[in-house]
Amino acid sequence: MTTSAKAVSFDDDSLWVQLDDGRVIAVPLAWFPRLLTATAEQRAQFELSARGIHWEALDEDISVDGLLAGHGDLTHNRVVTPV
Repeated sequence: MTTSAKAVSFDDDSLWVQLDDGRVIAVPLAWFPRLLTATAEQRAQFELSARGIHWEALDEDISVDGLLAGHGDLTHNRVVTPV
């Protein structure tokens, strides 16, 4: 069984995804630079599919599996500083 996104929303710092199994995931917008720098109008223009979320104008695709695995944008090199 595949879990799908049912709804998407944003606050100042996070992307929130409601899943069809009842869970809600929040991830930092910093994980997705294209969404971080997008306008609210651009963020609102997404399409849901069985596997994830797509923003045509932003050239951004996010899979639910990737979110559940804790993956951000894999096309950009992120530097993680140890705490």
